[in-house]
Amino acid sequence: MHFGTVLIIGGVAAGTKTAAKTKRENPDFRVVVLTREKHVSYAGCGLPYYIGDVIREEKELVVRKPEDFRTDNDIEIVTGFEAVNILPEAKKVVARDVSSSEESEFSYDKLVLATGASPFIPPVPGAGLKKIYTVRTVSETLKMKELISSGGVKSAVVVGGGLIGLEMAENLSHRGIKTTVVELAGQVLPPYDYEVALHVENHLREKGVEVITGTAITGFKDNGLGGVSAVLTEKGSIGADMVVLAVGVRPNVELARKCGIALGSTGAIKVNDKMETNLKDVYAVGDCAENLNLITGHSCWYPMGSTANKTGRVAGQNLSGPGQDSMPGVLGTSIVKVFDMHVAKTGLSEKEAEALAYDVETVLVPAKDRAHYFPGNREIITKLIVDRGSRRVLGGQIFGEGVVDKPVDILATAISFGATVDQLAKLDLAYAPPFSSAMSTTIVSANVMINKLAGKFIGVSPGDLLKKKEEGAVFLDVREPEEFFLRAIPDSVNIPLKKLAGHADELAKEKEIVVICKVGLRSYAANLRLKKMGFNRVGILEGGICAYPYETE
Repeated sequence: MHFGTVLIIGGVAAGTKTAAKTKRENPDFRVVVLTREKHVSYAGCGLPYYIGDVIREEKELVVRKPEDFRTDNDIEIVTGFEAVNILPEAKKVVARDVSSSEESEFSYDKLVLATGASPFIPPVPGAGLKKIYTVRTVSETLKMKELISSGGVKSAVVVGGGLIGLEMAENLSHRGIKTTVVELAGQVLPPYDYEVALHVENHLREKGVEVITGTAITGFKDNGLGGVSAVLTEKGSIGADMVVLAVGVRPNVELARKCGIALGSTGAIKVNDKMETNLKDVYAVGDCAENLNLITGHSCWYPMGSTANKTGRVAGQNLSGPGQDSMPGVLGTSIVKVFDMHVAKTGLSEKEAEALAYDVETVLVPAKDRAHYFPGNREIITKLIVDRGSRRVLGGQIFGEGVVDKPVDILATAISFGATVDQLAKLDLAYAPPFSSAMSTTIVSANVMINKLAGKFIGVSPGDLLKKKEEGAVFLDVREPEEFFLRAIPDSVNIPLKKLAGHADELAKEKEIVVICKVGLRSYAANLRLKKMGFNRVGILEGGICAYPYETE
């Protein structure tokens, strides 16, 4: 009895997840995966760490081999074939053998596009030179590692300061290579807010990585042997024995476009929550398909391995029956390790929320990732973004040397269920000294936001502090003298909190005062005392010195 053939174009995460789930749900289906690559199921997100020798063996990157799928799951893996056309009426896919160029036809009852995305190659002279790499496939990563291991790479340029670019910068630096990051945007990590990204840039420079932002590349210089010797930018030339292109990816949609599959506003394949395209019995999953943003309800495209796996599972479930599962949407949650700093984001950034006309309020709150007295505690800083009217949590960004994955996942969960900041503050989270403070960083940031929304203090962001100086504001640092002399914001006045009452007459009540401390707690106390003494123009530097990314003395 013939139960039908499910043909999947593309392997890696989404394709193989779809195949495995389909077969588990209905073992009677014939499942065929068609891919042009040699490696089918591999850990693409682990490639930078293979370059840095954190992952030492190539076999550790390969999750499963083609023969594993055949023997363990009865899934047919056809490697070395590139799909070149889809014939929806005949329910056939035309594929070309990449070695012989001969074409063959593959029949299907249901078709899944898992064609993924391809690295964007800047259209500039010299982009085809040798020793210019992308970080997308195992094959290219092996070539890159072979060159590095030969000892021929003393300097490298990473073009692009996104997640992969920064991971590559760290791992190249670990190999003793002088590394420069060049980013077109005015900051690294463009989806993040500037005040967060600036901390990351500062940390990169501390670790010896040069960072150049707001700069476009104009070409690559030939070393005379067909290899790259320098990256040309609008601001000058940067010598390089090797270049890594990490300027983002674009969805592979040409095959879909050719056969009439509709694309969405993001340029990726338009699908419904069942992962179905506009063509009957044709699905799309992973990096080639768009999603919905859970907050805005708008189409979005986040090419993430986590999303690829989820969409593959949904499609696999639905291929086996009438719409049994659905994909409600995503938040674009991301996380990256940059040397000793961990950085994570979920939901909307402040700039994204403002662009969407939300009534935005934010706070910056440093706190310990576990009990302050427990060995190994580290500081992390939470930026919380909330809509004033509804009090709904819109997003969050967390960074520091401590644990950030747990709090960002808490925020992602809360946002997914439409939580308000008040609900966030009352979550019953796990507590023991080795894992958290009694009031977790998430709850502390929510409480600070509640105070701010109630008008109990006026917050001044690090970026706005510079403007306040131009407007004649007084910077009042209420830390102890030894803290003040160690690191202070230029032109600030030091009056410790415990001496504030006796020295308040040194401050002019008609001037705006911005209170500064280490993390904001003493500033809040000073704010209350000053107001009681008749000072009505008082603000607090949010996050204190700890969250201030600009120059200090």
